[in-house]
Amino acid sequence: MIDLGTGWSTARLILEPVQPGHAVELHALLDDETLHRFTGGHPLDLAAWRDRLELWSRRRSPDGTQAWGNWVLRQIGSGEAVGYVQVTLPAPGRAEVAWVLGRRWQGLGLASEAAASLVARLLADGCTVVAHIHPDHAASQRVAAAAGLMATDRLADGEREWKTGATDVGPLSYGDHQ
Repeated sequence: MIDLGTGWSTARLILEPVQPGHAVELHALLDDETLHRFTGGHPLDLAAWRDRLELWSRRRSPDGTQAWGNWVLRQIGSGEAVGYVQVTLPAPGRAEVAWVLGRRWQGLGLASEAAASLVARLLADGCTVVAHIHPDHAASQRVAAAAGLMATDRLADGEREWKTGATDVGPLSYGDHQ
């Protein structure tokens, strides 16, 4: 079973469990309106980042029904934070993943590397892995595909479901909006 409080590394990244002390560097990295183009909302202020990371570091939803894993992505060598990945475990055998990279670090394959590593760990635990991606977010679709997820025909709240072992795959290309 994946240990939500333990990190690991990939070829270029260290995945470090989120702690409240990461608020300053994540705020600086992710204080960018463009990162919300497909997900909605606005960048968090520093106090809100501290609150969010305090919540995430508990590794459980407030009502205790979901396990949460959140890891800061650090570039090996420089140690600089480049983003984060997360998993929500809402039910046995199901994992919902997401990723966010600072704009400066996008397009380098780092999100794909981190997401593929997380998905591989979840698959080894026997989970079906799901991500929800805006139909026009081609970059996140490429990350999902690199991690072994496939687009399904399911839409929820304007986002397409991508999952491992999908049998309800529709005829999509990156960026299609159906």
